[in-house]
Order: sequence, then structure tokens, then C-alpha cells
Amino acid sequence: MRLATWNINSVRARVDRAVAFLERTGTDVLALQETKCADAQFPVAPFEAAGYEVAHVGVNQWNGVAVVSRVSLDDVETSFPGQPAFGEKVEARALGATCGGVRVWSLYVPHGREVGDPHYAYKLRWLDELRGRAEGWLADDPAAQVALVGDWNVAPLDTDVWDVAYFAGKTHVTPAERDAFAAFGAAGYTEVTREALPAEHTYTYWDYQRLRFPRNEGMRIDFAYLSPAARARVTGVTIDRDERKGKGASDHVPVVVDLED
Repeated sequence: MRLATWNINSVRARVDRAVAFLERTGTDVLALQETKCADAQFPVAPFEAAGYEVAHVGVNQWNGVAVVSRVSLDDVETSFPGQPAFGEKVEARALGATCGGVRVWSLYVPHGREVGDPHYAYKLRWLDELRGRAEGWLADDPAAQVALVGDWNVAPLDTDVWDVAYFAGKTHVTPAERDAFAAFGAAGYTEVTREALPAEHTYTYWDYQRLRFPRNEGMRIDFAYLSPAARARVTGVTIDRDERKGKGASDHVPVVVDLED
């Protein structure tokens, strides 16, 4: 099974690229983040025409996550149990579905905005609650096949940003965020892209401004944490850097994980 995660940065603007990616790569399951649309606005038809089922949660032009699958799409949850709210709303940032026997969670972790901002505290609560739930899933079933994939909005290592000095005092690189990210490893999960791909200058996101992509001034913030049973099936990982090229590209690229049958 080929599983990919991609912050699409508006699925309506990039549905043709998404379907072309699926067909070109033979991806079976695609987790999407930042779809930026309500459920009724999601372009389901092109995915169905390509042979995929769609599960999506979104309420407006912000956030939104989806799972697209051609190997079954069952037991859909549009938030994880205990998912924190920001203000009075539980945002559209997590969607779980069982696809080909793997419990896939498409995750769009809160950005945090600025250190000290209420959104930063919300981000840390969000990650901590997810970690607790993920740990519980393994406690309930150590053989569970779980994939926590998406845009984590954390750069765990200094080499995951193009210039760590530029990010001093900013979100994504603070010790608290990095500790919250690392806690998933302590909970029994393995971030499999780190095992397969080099750490230095391997990015998944480049800002649209200031020629960041041509200069390779990027960030590595899209990851795949897998449970032990799912990790044992991994045969390869790739980052599809070419998807950042050309007209109408997202500012993120797909991260692809291959699992043996």
C-alpha cells in the first residue's frame, strides 16, 4: 500500500494536481491538509472518477483535512477523542479513517502564530492530547496499525530549517514544540521519514515569498509517525519535491510511505 500525506493549500485550487499525483504515483491513500473548504464544497467527483472514496471535514476557508482512498475507507472520525478546541470551536484539523487495515489520521497541527500567543498554548495542548490518545490506542492494542501523518508545524531538528538563526524566537523550533513532537516517539511510534531520508536540507515546505524554493530555503514539517506494526511494513519513503514546481503548486509537497502487503 502506498500512503501519502500532502498539505494541498486549497483542494479546490489544486484538485487537478492532486488527481494527477494519484494517477502518476499509484498512491492508494492520500491524507490531505489545509483543504480550505466546507464539506459541501469539496470536489469529490474528480476523485471518485479516478476510483477513490473521500472523507473530509471542513467548515470554511480555513483548515480542513481529508483522507482519499481506493483501498477502503471505514470508521471515519472527524476529530480525535478529546481534541482541544480553540475558543469555542473544535477546528477541522484531524480526520481518521481505516484504509486497507491501517488507521490513518490526517493531521493539521495548529501553527502557534507567535510564542506566547494563545494559539501557541493551544498548539501544545493539541499535541499533548493527541499524544495521549495515540499512546492509549497502542495500550489497547499493541498490534494496531496506526499512521499519524500530516503537517505537524514543528521542525524537530535545527537541520529541518534553512537557517536556524532566522527562526530564533519563532514558533516551530522552540524546545516545547520539539518536546511535544518527540513525545510521540516515547509513546511507541516511529517517525519513519527520518529513518529513510537524510536530515540535512530535506525539506517539505517552501514559502512562496522571497524565492524560497529556488534558493532551497525550506522547512521540514510534514511527517509520518507509525505504530510498531505499521512501521514493520515500511519498504520506502520519498518526498516528491517536483510537486513544488510549476504553475499553481502548493507550498508543501507530498511525503510518500510505501507499506508491504
